[in-house]
Amino acid sequence: MCCRGGSWAALVCLIGSGLAVGPAADLARAQTPAAPPAAGQPQPGTRPGAPGKVVQAPAKPSAAPAAAAGEQPAATKPPTDADLRAQLEQATAEYAAAFNARDYTALSNQWTAGALLVEGGGQLVGREQIIQSIGAWAGRYPEAKLEITLTGVMPLGATIARVRGTMRFVPKPGGRAVDSQFVSLRVRVDGKWRLAESIVTPSQDVAMEQLGWLLGTWTATDPADGAVLECRYERAADGHVIIGRTTIIPKEGAALESVDVIHADAASGTVRSWVFDSTGARAEGVFETDGTVFNRVYQGTAAPGSAGTRTSWVQMVVPTDRDTLVVQAIERSLDGRPVPDGRPWHLKRKP
Repeated sequence: MCCRGGSWAALVCLIGSGLAVGPAADLARAQTPAAPPAAGQPQPGTRPGAPGKVVQAPAKPSAAPAAAAGEQPAATKPPTDADLRAQLEQATAEYAAAFNARDYTALSNQWTAGALLVEGGGQLVGREQIIQSIGAWAGRYPEAKLEITLTGVMPLGATIARVRGTMRFVPKPGGRAVDSQFVSLRVRVDGKWRLAESIVTPSQDVAMEQLGWLLGTWTATDPADGAVLECRYERAADGHVIIGRTTIIPKEGAALESVDVIHADAASGTVRSWVFDSTGARAEGVFETDGTVFNRVYQGTAAPGSAGTRTSWVQMVVPTDRDTLVVQAIERSLDGRPVPDGRPWHLKRKP
């Protein structure tokens, strides 16, 4: 039973069983190219290559140096404002068309090798990581379509321009469209305007829409000791909140319960959750993702009578398909002292 060791361990077990995804990468995928997901799934107990490690987004998008690792823009005659606008409109239209056709080669060619994508609580660095993330996202939304509208173009030099715009994402035919804002840096390399940096601000609706796959009931049974985990997620407050209720039923002893309140920040689209359990413990988490693995980084307070006061851990969620996933609490600590990882739970969605 993963809850052995007192009420703090119970909190980690309950909260570590939550099932949430970060919107951050999902909409970011729509502004970035995506290649098919890389072969192989991350294994429980390992936090892949720091996916989702939240790196503070720069106050202002960086200029040319962030754009093109190893790529030098060629000297060209400065285009007129009208020419520049037309070229950037064309590049944007080609991006949307490539995404809708799932042409990952064309999408990849839209980015520089060292491109940076920041959205909500996460960031992706490098063309390869961006493409892999988009591929994973597209796998979850096979009918998704994207529209991109430029709302502003600012030349910064003959081969550098800042663009602003709106991305409209429709998850499936007839589905509700959701919008996000972006600010991107494009650089002209080898005659093509490529994305060097993109900072996406998903709307609150987008952030919550991307968690739709979580809704429903999920269950798992630990073969080692017969403990049963059940998680139920439903929308509340006119869709602006998701409420999760998690119960762990051991083979012997009392059940442990927790309530999970998930909400997206209206200004940034960052998704947070607040969890309270039946031991009296509580915690707050921020969602991170690399598009394949979803993490919540938690800080909390243990229940009265625990062996410590301050708790922290990472809840790692690895979807294996639309109806199964693995959840595990890793990188755990109590008052700064390391604690062993929690058990992995293999959950299935109830029909």
